Amino acid sequence: MDGATLIAWGFKPGRWFKQGLETANAMRAAGGSDDAIFAQLQTLVPPETLMRTNGLPYRLFLDAETPAERANAASVAAHMDALMRVPTIKAGAVMPDACPSGTQPGTIPVGGVVACEDAIHPGFHSADICCSVAVTVFKRDDDPAKVLDAVQRVTHFGPGGRDKPIRPVFEGEAAFSDNPFLKGLENMALGHFGSQGDGNHFAFVGRLKSSGRIALVTHHGSRGLGAQLYKRGMAAARRHTGIVAPRVPAHNAWIKADSPDGEAYWQALQIARNWTKANHGIIHAMVRQEIGNQVLDAFWNEHNFVFRRDDGLFYHGKGATPSWSGYAADDDGRTLIPLNMSEPILIARHRDHGGSLGFAPHGAGRNASRTQHLRENGEALAAELAALQARGLDIRSYCGVPDHSELPSAYKNAASVRAQIAKYDLAEIVDEIEPCGSIMAGDWEHDAPWRKAR
Repeated sequence: MDGATLIAWGFKPGRWFKQGLETANAMRAAGGSDDAIFAQLQTLVPPETLMRTNGLPYRLFLDAETPAERANAASVAAHMDALMRVPTIKAGAVMPDACPSGTQPGTIPVGGVVACEDAIHPGFHSADICCSVAVTVFKRDDDPAKVLDAVQRVTHFGPGGRDKPIRPVFEGEAAFSDNPFLKGLENMALGHFGSQGDGNHFAFVGRLKSSGRIALVTHHGSRGLGAQLYKRGMAAARRHTGIVAPRVPAHNAWIKADSPDGEAYWQALQIARNWTKANHGIIHAMVRQEIGNQVLDAFWNEHNFVFRRDDGLFYHGKGATPSWSGYAADDDGRTLIPLNMSEPILIARHRDHGGSLGFAPHGAGRNASRTQHLRENGEALAAELAALQARGLDIRSYCGVPDHSELPSAYKNAASVRAQIAKYDLAEIVDEIEPCGSIMAGDWEHDAPWRKAR
């Protein structure tokens, strides 16, 4: 018997065909009848998990007043409506800073949260695994410009890693070679350790509103390590979903949590988290050493990760801040919510709002893509940057060319996001870090060949 026989009997080709043919031919050699073989093959066909006909309801904590905000909210809702048809999802919510993160229907938006049963969806945390923020409050007062100078000396913004790697020390480093999702990524983890990345990742220096003390905040994810882990996770998810739920869109694929792959991927995510925390730590430590200051206070939180709560579900926060006590072993009850380079970074305490699945916003979000913002605002953006600098803000670009798609106008109205946090009781704001200046990678692609007009 061959595959054509099984197809003629009405079976759909799939990965189970190899086992099916081995079983069928063994039964035929032993004298089994066609009826007996057919019945046995039916037991081997994997059950197909289907998309829901109608999506589950979800909570929307997103107000829209302007035409741009309404268009953004409509796009977010359309994606969530499609996403909530995915069969593993049991609940969902949308934060005030939500915006689309892709064009394929059902792509989880930034600011989207879903709780999933026995499933980890790599596409729901994407390549920037454990994107996070960390703060150090220094004991002695210091010149903000001096702190920013130190940041520029000790770390690297932009693509790639450091010219001279720093030997990392972080929990889980030794497990790389034993984990199928991390094996071979040791050099990537070493080369990118102590670096910041690009895009919206930043180093921010400001003063606590409550005390005036100087503080450093860094924002980045797990860099190239996380990007490669995500690729491997998506490959495993697509293999699994291709068998059990072939009609589910590839970007919504999942790894069964209670499986060898699921356990290994969960472990790999925790190691990536430890790497990211240590990466914040080494940057802050190098700055502290450069300026000769001491630490008065420090804490951190991720806002792009997967969490497992006591109900056994896996909570995926795509650009959403965990806001419940004990979300991680190192939770100290406070989180950071940055808005934009000209606004204070909010220090929040947890609220564990049931409707928001325990999450709060992770920032201000966008109403338009980077490209659209640049196209629609043009020359006005240079004037906007000049106005910020005239206010006394020390706005720096590591590559020397400012990225106008990161200016405050590229983001949602910060006052509106703050008002919605209060309106929906998503977090308790207990302090603020008022801005003095910041560093980002800048537009390092400005002179790239692919950006020049043909």
